[in-house]
Amino acid sequence: MMEAENSPGLVVAAGQEATATPEDVEPPVLLLGAAVTAALHPLIYVKLLIQVGHEPLPPIVGTTMFGRKVLYLPGFFSYAQYIIKVDGKMGLFRGLSPRIVSSAVSTVVRSKAKKQVALLTNVEKIEAPQSSLGKVVKETTHEMIIQCVTRVAIHPFHVMSVRCMAQFVGREVKYSGLFTCIRSILKEEGFTGFFTGLIPHVLGEVLFLWCCNLLSHFINTYAVDDSFSQAPAVRSYSKFVMGIAVTVLTSPFMLVADVMAVNNCGLAAGLPPHSPIFKSWMHCWNHLRHKGQIFRGSSFFFRRVPVTSMPIIKD
Repeated sequence: MMEAENSPGLVVAAGQEATATPEDVEPPVLLLGAAVTAALHPLIYVKLLIQVGHEPLPPIVGTTMFGRKVLYLPGFFSYAQYIIKVDGKMGLFRGLSPRIVSSAVSTVVRSKAKKQVALLTNVEKIEAPQSSLGKVVKETTHEMIIQCVTRVAIHPFHVMSVRCMAQFVGREVKYSGLFTCIRSILKEEGFTGFFTGLIPHVLGEVLFLWCCNLLSHFINTYAVDDSFSQAPAVRSYSKFVMGIAVTVLTSPFMLVADVMAVNNCGLAAGLPPHSPIFKSWMHCWNHLRHKGQIFRGSSFFFRRVPVTSMPIIKD
């Protein structure tokens, strides 16, 4: 949700024109992307460890607003402090280098893809009203193509980053750097190993894009009255709000993608007894749903212990 390549949380306006070109991608833009990626990396790191099911800290007893006692798993700050205790402050940036490369590649590929899509589809300014459903569908289709091309290009770096971070679970050093990751994956899994978990990731991003743009369009068209004085402001924020809501709904796809990226790759995080070996991403999805953990990692705070593993708490 906070990462350009790991979550569909970046809301793309359905009415936004593809104006970026490869010439627009300058070093300051790439440096800014790298800085943002580095700043958000601790969040992504903690989220990834939660997604693969690593819970090194015991749950604490809490109380709901109705007075019922429940078990809560530690939040982001407690988890981050534990990582610092084990690996030091620099430990929060494990797996950062593949993500920085991914950010740069994403910026360049996305820019070029926008230009190519505009040329191939002969995109021109449409004279129809901004609320035209046809325009929203057309522009969302173009953005979907761009997003899919970008995801395929950066997914190998995402897999490498995920495996670097997942080594925290078993304290391995198998994926210690970018070139080491490339060599290990090619040797053990071949070229296809770079695209493990690609399908659920693409499905999640496409679903997010269509739901967000269409819901925003319908709200702006039918729910916001032009006579309302704050209508322009409401319309400008509707896509952002829809993005937050839809991100939660599509988080299972991101979870399955990350779990599959680690599964059966030689790391403790993806092998029994920590994790079953999954035959496909659908097998993984059904397992997590059966365990009541299909939304695992979708929140950093107030994380309840899953019902299937929750002991009875006596007063």
